[in-house]
Amino acid sequence: MEMGMKLKNRKLVELKLAKFIEEIIAPPSLVTAIIDGEVNEEYLRHLEVLSKKLKFVGIDYMLNASEVFQDVQQEMDRLRQTAVAKVFDFIIEKIYSLRKPKTNIQMLQQNSLLKYRYLILFLKEHGKEKYPDILAAYIDTMNKVLSVHFFVYIEALERLQMNMATPNDLFGSDSKSLGVLLRVQEHSQKRSSIFALGERINILKEVDQPALVPHISEANALRYPYEALFRSLHKLLIDTSCSEYLFLEAFFGEASLLYEIFAGAFTVIDEHLKLVLPNCYDAICLMLMICITRKHQVIMSRRRIPCLDSYFDKVNIFLWPCFKKVIDMHLQCLKNCDVKTLWEDDTHPHYAIRCYAEFAASLIQLNVEYGNNQLDMNLEQLHMAIDNLLVRLAERFRIPKSQALFLLNNYDMIIAVLKEAGDIGKIPTFFEEKLESNISLFVEELLSEHFTDLIKFVKAYDDEESTSFTGSPTIADVEPLVKDFAMRWKAVLEAMHKDVITSFSNLSCGMEILKAAMAQLLNYYNSLSECVKMIPRSSTLNKYLVSITSISYEIRKYSRTF
Repeated sequence: MEMGMKLKNRKLVELKLAKFIEEIIAPPSLVTAIIDGEVNEEYLRHLEVLSKKLKFVGIDYMLNASEVFQDVQQEMDRLRQTAVAKVFDFIIEKIYSLRKPKTNIQMLQQNSLLKYRYLILFLKEHGKEKYPDILAAYIDTMNKVLSVHFFVYIEALERLQMNMATPNDLFGSDSKSLGVLLRVQEHSQKRSSIFALGERINILKEVDQPALVPHISEANALRYPYEALFRSLHKLLIDTSCSEYLFLEAFFGEASLLYEIFAGAFTVIDEHLKLVLPNCYDAICLMLMICITRKHQVIMSRRRIPCLDSYFDKVNIFLWPCFKKVIDMHLQCLKNCDVKTLWEDDTHPHYAIRCYAEFAASLIQLNVEYGNNQLDMNLEQLHMAIDNLLVRLAERFRIPKSQALFLLNNYDMIIAVLKEAGDIGKIPTFFEEKLESNISLFVEELLSEHFTDLIKFVKAYDDEESTSFTGSPTIADVEPLVKDFAMRWKAVLEAMHKDVITSFSNLSCGMEILKAAMAQLLNYYNSLSECVKMIPRSSTLNKYLVSITSISYEIRKYSRTF
């Protein structure tokens, strides 16, 4: 029994001792592989074994008091130093290979570096003195590579840029320069209109499309408005930063390094924006860039990669003051413009007002999705200023009818353009009220051209406080009016119809105004007829009185022709 107990105890001791010895000794094959072996995928397996032994030596507190620790400590440390040196040289060589021109960095990261990510983990655990040097080398390399990459890309994009708007393209700054905007066929070949959104809004649908390839665009002689270049630059930034963020997370386990790596690229882009944006006088371009930035933020949020949040906030903070500056310049130009140079002896819509209408509709259309109150306030100031300019231009016409006609054509054009933009809120309501007030003025002026005496008589008769009559109207007062109307009323209706057709740019609006004028004429004549019936012995005028039915029938004929 005693011998059996001793045997059992010795087997237990042998089991524990064998395991202990296996953990602390480095077999000759492992030593040879670590010292002489080439760093490859098999070398990673040897490093894993070495790492376990190094951890065991460091964790087992009983080992520190044993004699065997003194034997293996120096050998294990030398083996660790050799492994760390080989791993360090290998990774540094891989990192420096990223500096070679025309290197596909992402492919090299994925195919060459990521499969050796255990080497970084080994250095973190057993080569802490070398790990910071690895980080510094990678950060320095990628910072320089990306800085040059974005600098070259921006230079290539600048060669694709269309001419930007200048201070001469502000509202009312120069009639000749603004006049060019109306020559659509000639102008559109050179650059997009800075006042009309048109197809430029398509950039928001293509915001996540691949970045432009400059040499292909140059080969095809393509040119782009600046917002397209802005989108392309930031699309490249997004894709590059996302790829780098995921690589840093997988390889180093430290995604926060991205800000140091992109410091140079951010500086290059910032310098470019600070050079371009202060000289951009195209408010639509600036608003498109604000919308593009917003969509890029949404894309990054959807990808759940927050690495560019602070950058996009900074871009937004830079874009909004530039946009506000251009809007303020438009407002100032509208207030200070010389009406004499802008005025044309033509009652049709003014080209400057058409530019404003297209401009406002473009901004409203962009703001539907963005929903910014600051832009709403800017638009409200803008339409007040343009209304003031309209009134000043209208005052240059000597005839009140021409003044009203000019305002009607322009207000109608503004409303039509704004309504095409969709849900546009309270802005057109302002112009609709202006339109209604000027319709009544125009109708009065139009009727006064043909039946001045009749209108004066009816107004005087209807006015209870009027002193035009010392007593009741007599046949002598109304007979010339009745006879004159009977002779000319059909010809007047025809003349009014022709006048409206030639005077109004929007025939639909013109015909509505013609209906209002004819209805008002019918009211005036009805009042005259009632007055005649109340005069004693007025039956002698009955043969000259035109029935209301006949006039209504004739008016309906013009409605049918429309």
